[in-house]
Amino acid sequence: MLNQTRLHILHTPEDLGKRARTGISLHCHTEQSKEMLDFVPHYADKLPIISFLWKRERDNLLRREGKVLDFSTAYWSPPLPPEEVYQIEHDQLLSAGLEPIVSLTDHDDITANIKVNAMTEGPDGPISLEWTVPFEYGFFHLGVHNLPPRRAEEITEELLAFTFSDDEVPDNARLHELFGMLTGIREVLVILNHPLWDIEIVGQERHETLLRNFIMEFGHWIHAFEINGFRSWSENKAVLEMADAMGFPVATGGDRHGCKPNTVINLTDAETFEEFVDEIRVLRRSQVVLMPEYKRPLHSRQLQSFSEILSHYPHFPEDRRHWFDRIFFDVADGRGLVPVRSHGMERGGPLWMRTAVKTLGYLGSAKMRPFFGIARKKVDRVPKTLEDARFVKPDVEEVVSVLHRSRTSAESAG
Repeated sequence: MLNQTRLHILHTPEDLGKRARTGISLHCHTEQSKEMLDFVPHYADKLPIISFLWKRERDNLLRREGKVLDFSTAYWSPPLPPEEVYQIEHDQLLSAGLEPIVSLTDHDDITANIKVNAMTEGPDGPISLEWTVPFEYGFFHLGVHNLPPRRAEEITEELLAFTFSDDEVPDNARLHELFGMLTGIREVLVILNHPLWDIEIVGQERHETLLRNFIMEFGHWIHAFEINGFRSWSENKAVLEMADAMGFPVATGGDRHGCKPNTVINLTDAETFEEFVDEIRVLRRSQVVLMPEYKRPLHSRQLQSFSEILSHYPHFPEDRRHWFDRIFFDVADGRGLVPVRSHGMERGGPLWMRTAVKTLGYLGSAKMRPFFGIARKKVDRVPKTLEDARFVKPDVEEVVSVLHRSRTSAESAG
């Protein structure tokens, strides 16, 4: 069993008001997020049919213009505006019998939080972002939640100055300063998002080495690890085990980008987000829930989300209705990052791209869901009970000893 985190696994909807007062939804993406597309060549090379068309288009472009598409700066943005994402998360928590608190967490941006707070009645929600932190040969994503309103923009500017610095080697001393600044604000919560995900595509072994180095260097500034609604059960189980062995509580982050609410949420008896932060930071305990939707095969849910991301929304503003209005490229023509539509791709771009969009849309449809259930690995099937989860304690003694010394030093300095 886990010492720091209390885990609930739901297989059917339940009145969670019997378990806790408040539900907290973290890590929700809105149209303000800039989602990088640098992974596209990596996956396009591996997908049947799409791979053949992609390579043909790439080679033709190279022969014709002497260049290939640069995906390093390209990005897409999720379809839904902040107020719709907020409302979907709010309603899910309310329907579960909980008082709702929603923390929108866009990539390196706090615009959505400020916009929603200006539009909604009642107490303001936390001002948060998913901060991209360069480290050695990769990077990590940190959920930074509940920035003080009067300083939120100033602090965000400091964080992003580090993220987008021109330095070839990240300045660890400066990063310690930034973490110290965040931790010095009692109401701020810092969560290491999806820690075991090889998001940099450097290979799982190299990623885990990078993670170990990052935790040994900066772990004493982190308040919780995240289990993520769009990562597999086997990966989230490993995060739960690792966090517990190191003495970290776990928080959930749904990481939603489409139209469905988060499949993982946090429970608390706290009345405010600040009280919830105290539970994590000071008491070092948490209570989390896997919602019934989480037990659906991950690939099926991911492809459904892709289908929603690539859908047409006729009620949206004209410049965001189609997927090619929400994907941005710089083709070195002097115009910088502009929507795909602006490159004369109103039909959806080259054949490989149109094929990929149609394929993803079909795979994300309801008729394909049973096939993903059959193909899912046994280790990724959500257990029926906590006893069935069979948690084990990983060997993290070296990291734990370094963390203990770092925390003791930090507390003494404080």
